[in-house]
Amino acid sequence: MTIEHTQNGTTTSPNTYDAVIVGAGFSGLYMLYRLREIGLSVRVFEAGDGVGGTWYWNRYPGARCDVESIDYSYSFSPELEQEWEWTERYPSQPEILRYLEHVADRFSLRPDIQLETRVTAASFNEATNRWHIETDQDEMVQAQFCIMATGCLSKPNRPHYQGLEKFKGATYHTGLWPKEDVDFTGKRVGVIGTGSSAIQSIPVIAHQADHLYVFQRTPNFSLPAANRPLDSATQQTAKTNYPERRQIARESAFGMPLEINDLSLQSVLDVPPEEREQELERRWEHGGFAMLAAFSDIIINKESNDTVAEFVRDKIREKVDDPTVANLLAPTNHPFATKRPCVDIEYYETYNRDNVTLVDMHNEPIEAITEQGLRTSEGEYTLDALVFATGFDAMTGALFAIDIRSKNNQSLKEKWSSGPRTYLGLMTAGFPNLYTITGPGSPSVLSNMIVSIEQHVEWITDAIKHMRTQGKTIMEASVKAEDDWVQHVMEVGDATLHPLANSWYVGANIPGKPRVFMPYIGGVGNYRMICDQIAANDYEGFVFTKAEALEHESGVREA
Repeated sequence: MTIEHTQNGTTTSPNTYDAVIVGAGFSGLYMLYRLREIGLSVRVFEAGDGVGGTWYWNRYPGARCDVESIDYSYSFSPELEQEWEWTERYPSQPEILRYLEHVADRFSLRPDIQLETRVTAASFNEATNRWHIETDQDEMVQAQFCIMATGCLSKPNRPHYQGLEKFKGATYHTGLWPKEDVDFTGKRVGVIGTGSSAIQSIPVIAHQADHLYVFQRTPNFSLPAANRPLDSATQQTAKTNYPERRQIARESAFGMPLEINDLSLQSVLDVPPEEREQELERRWEHGGFAMLAAFSDIIINKESNDTVAEFVRDKIREKVDDPTVANLLAPTNHPFATKRPCVDIEYYETYNRDNVTLVDMHNEPIEAITEQGLRTSEGEYTLDALVFATGFDAMTGALFAIDIRSKNNQSLKEKWSSGPRTYLGLMTAGFPNLYTITGPGSPSVLSNMIVSIEQHVEWITDAIKHMRTQGKTIMEASVKAEDDWVQHVMEVGDATLHPLANSWYVGANIPGKPRVFMPYIGGVGNYRMICDQIAANDYEGFVFTKAEALEHESGVREA
């Protein structure tokens, strides 16, 4: 093996790095930027043929973020903030992808990213104290640190319907949409699912299709986006106020600068009905997630939640002309916001079109896919194309797709067989120097992901700097710290209404997956304070050791 010397004096070999990052989305790109900044040699492996992560794969019609573009962006570079121009209040997939491609080019990140390479296995070698990472390109690399930037919603939940292989038409999954344009003009299209990707794509497909059949199992609450172009004045105001806006987001519950007023601190039930309706109406018109911050107890008090849920159901009934269809679209089997609320553009109005039919799978379950379409208990629907908007194996799916093994050859999948176990969502005991960005047990999917990603990346970077300053080479979560954190995450989750919903938050969409509320609902700002306090207390709950074998092999670089 050839030994080379980097320009800052550290010895390394062609297949050995200080850190390997899996994934080149928002988290992978920023993690690369930060680790290079402190002098580490880094390799990023990305399965796609371009950067972007979630926004590379999810190209379905109408794909758009549910967080405002001004907030769904990096805050680490004031220059980037000032130079980038968003065109809409809620950014579309093509625009977000252009943004990430710009970031990769602007900060010269591409040379350290290996595309079209899927990591298949990662094992910790106790003799070398390094991670050995294998890819589908028949290569193996070694690294002191292995960082999973695989995303929370990146392992598509593929459908398993009887007869699917017989269908003669075209099939699509919203999470694996082709790059080329898909034209549904004149076609009979079936969409299975009414989650976020379906709610965004259905209005677009309906404008093209000869007829669209929507097969719904569970209706979701969806709030109006009130999307609009961003004029120059709005852009300039946001850019001027970015420091304050970002700080509010970091300290908030959901990582977004939602309006907090006097009513936000009160129970729904303590506000007079007329005033309550006015506030809910005002936030509905504002659009997006504004409703979540209307009152203090929406997510913890069932009676209060019922009041807000009925307000939303009434709005659905106002939008949909057919009362039967409206009632089918109005959720009653889970409290409001216990599944991530969707944000839509004319979703409910789409059901007023003559070429759209809603099929309720509770009363008319799917029996099989046929050569010509789809058969339910009531008969067959002839289709030219099927769109599966069936979501993802969330939080753990992308990690389990990699054979991750640590001490005593224990696999992560085995350790998490009864549900994920982490300390802060950042590390799991028994897997040294393995980090999970926005992993289970952190706010992640209950927040603006970019705020949570930046906080995790910066925390991990600081921890590695701390290790190197102290002359340590191994960092690992202790079993006790992990146990205590898992218990805390569970207690905080149980104090809310979230466990009442059969959501992907608890893995309910994946057969056989343990029912565990995976994200941390304690709030983005509160979680940040906990992480900062743990770091200030000399990384309380983490164990640091010095591995001689690793030091002799690669040297220790000063941060």
